[in-house]
Amino acid sequence: MRIIDTHAHLYDTCFAEARAGVAARAKECGVEKIFLPNIDESTLPALLRMCAGAEGFFYPMWGLHPTEVRDDYAETLDRMEAGLGKGNFIGVGEVGLDFYWDRTYAREQKEAFVRQVELAVERGLPLMIHSRAAQRELVDLLSPYKAKGITGVFHCFGGTAEEARELLAFEGFMLGVNGVLTFKKSSLPDVLRQVPLTRLVVETDAPYLAPVPFRGKRNESAYLIYVVEKLAEAYGKPGEAVAEQTCENALKTFPLAGEWQAL
Repeated sequence: MRIIDTHAHLYDTCFAEARAGVAARAKECGVEKIFLPNIDESTLPALLRMCAGAEGFFYPMWGLHPTEVRDDYAETLDRMEAGLGKGNFIGVGEVGLDFYWDRTYAREQKEAFVRQVELAVERGLPLMIHSRAAQRELVDLLSPYKAKGITGVFHCFGGTAEEARELLAFEGFMLGVNGVLTFKKSSLPDVLRQVPLTRLVVETDAPYLAPVPFRGKRNESAYLIYVVEKLAEAYGKPGEAVAEQTCENALKTFPLAGEWQAL
């Protein structure tokens, strides 16, 4: 079984003493590539250090997470953009909108998101999009770019079947599925049965959202096998077939991470 973890933050300080073991366990479980979306200006150096010397396994993304957007976001993005040539970034992310706790920086989040979407269009890079309590605003802001060939992943999808249909109207996008799928009260198995498997990728969001039986603990890429198993159960397919299809979907969406061929 080969698996691609399309979203993990293994450069986080909580992995400081465990990165080698985390990588080794992931490889033992069939994880052949791990995509690393960025958080903010401060995390870029650690992310790039992690990727250095591990080409073909770790792949970096560039972006400013919506919860890190403040009133000085423009200056922050200016400084971050100055370093874009220093890494072989495969996508723009983690970017998006998050109004779950409050809307203090709602205007700034929207402006920062649009700026980063435009950069993705300009450079021909896919997006890794975070959206929490913001679907309406997200769709409204992203819709003008439909005709510009945007692609990417709607990370950590946990919505309804109708919300899935609305997001998948953006033809170049996948839904990212993680440990939430395995939670006892999750409605995702029923929702995803209405979504073609060709529109899904798997992810951990490590160190967050560990799947059952590790819920509440620090997540890591090796645990992705539990997400694949639950997805296989939902679709009534062998785990290897699900893993292979989601790998193909990931490489189709992020071509800089490797060549892909349709099944």
